[in-house]
Amino acid sequence: MEETSAFEKFELQLDTTAKDFVKEIAKWAYFLSIIGFIGIGLLLIIAVFAGAIFSAMGSTMPGMGAYGGSFGAAMGAIYFLMAAFYFFPVYYLFKFSSNAKKAFRDNDSEALTSSFGYLKSHYKFIGILMIVLLAIYALFFLFAVLGGLMAR
Repeated sequence: MEETSAFEKFELQLDTTAKDFVKEIAKWAYFLSIIGFIGIGLLLIIAVFAGAIFSAMGSTMPGMGAYGGSFGAAMGAIYFLMAAFYFFPVYYLFKFSSNAKKAFRDNDSEALTSSFGYLKSHYKFIGILMIVLLAIYALFFLFAVLGGLMAR
């Protein structure tokens, strides 16, 4: 005979206050995701026009010379990569909000479960990105300290 734990038998119920909180969270998440998509669009516009902007700057600024076009292409690639990294957490936030709103509109438990899955993915992506950034900062700090010691 199989034993089941107390957690497997436990069924979570949301009271009215919790439902209101999730509804409000979904509205704010939707707003933030729309602003995020607008930001991604601006990053992509900058990425497309960065080459032309820096080429024009290169011809007017004496220090840039012939490097303006290649610098513009590099900046365009950096802005494109920033938009690509920014897309995933914004997409997950948008899917969370749209599924949560659908769940309460249609009284659909599967949509609510799906929305929390997207919220988990959003925070997982942000968490991994934070770990990577902290590791890069630690490496910069280490190289700065080593460079300072070697300069003595």
